[in-house]
Amino acid sequence: MAVNRDKPDRWKADVAASVDMYNSWFMNFAPQAFRDTRIKVTEVVASTLKATNNLKTLQPEILRQNPGILPTLRMCTCPPIARDRLIGLANVAENVVKRMEVKGKLPVRLTDARLNEELGKITDIVTRLADRDIFPWLNTNQTPLESEIYRAATIVADRLCGSSADPIVRNAQETRQLKEIATWLDAREYRLLPAGQRVKFDEMPPGTYSFRLNILVNSAEEGGKTVNIPIDAVIMRKTAQPGDYPLLVEAKSAGDFTNVNKRRKEEAKKVQQLNATYGNTIEFVLFLCGYFDSGDLGYFAAEGIDWVWEHRIDDFAGFGL
Repeated sequence: MAVNRDKPDRWKADVAASVDMYNSWFMNFAPQAFRDTRIKVTEVVASTLKATNNLKTLQPEILRQNPGILPTLRMCTCPPIARDRLIGLANVAENVVKRMEVKGKLPVRLTDARLNEELGKITDIVTRLADRDIFPWLNTNQTPLESEIYRAATIVADRLCGSSADPIVRNAQETRQLKEIATWLDAREYRLLPAGQRVKFDEMPPGTYSFRLNILVNSAEEGGKTVNIPIDAVIMRKTAQPGDYPLLVEAKSAGDFTNVNKRRKEEAKKVQQLNATYGNTIEFVLFLCGYFDSGDLGYFAAEGIDWVWEHRIDDFAGFGL
């Protein structure tokens, strides 16, 4: 069944309404989401400064004990160093930096001597480029005041949040979208499956739903191996019969018209993997809010992907919910 993808005559009006809805949310709630994150990040920065004696004793052993502080240390320099710039400046192995940044862990295949050498390169660069305007005590060797430490931590936190402002806003928007779906389903007496009661997606009881559920699919890119793909919302209809698949929903928002291309290809890939694994009867739809233009919608429609606009959430009923 098609709900929106076969109605291009109303796409233009829907795009305008969706943009207005996103902008209203952004003006009212995004600044608070950013501030809340900045408070948490400031605490992380403060703990990093404490672990490094306020950058006075930055040694490889510190990174051994706290590999996850590397992004913070990059923002403590003048100028702040991007991840790839650090790799080049320090002439350090790429896998060392990326594992520390992405996983918060140390590489496992290096000898202790080699690891110490790599970590030493990193600490040497950070020490050499440490921003002495933010950390003036590095010039005087005096013990900084608590107010000075807090001020430095907030500045570094601002740098960290600024470098990840889009993900902060996107995560806040996704959380809000899932809450809207839950409110809509709860009003129709659907039941959220608690995390401890989760079952396979195709074994969910009728009239239940779950968030952020992994589904196994066959991946051609992995030589036919099975891989997990995350789905934001999985909803088993009340009318479902044994063997029926639930409705799969991906929450999507966009704050401008220029950054959608990559994400829309990701959704097309998910549909292809799902269809290749479970057949064409499985349904995958998008829950859209924000800047999706007619070109994006045409792409989704051509890939067989339908959608529900957040500003017209009752369209979920068109999918049999």
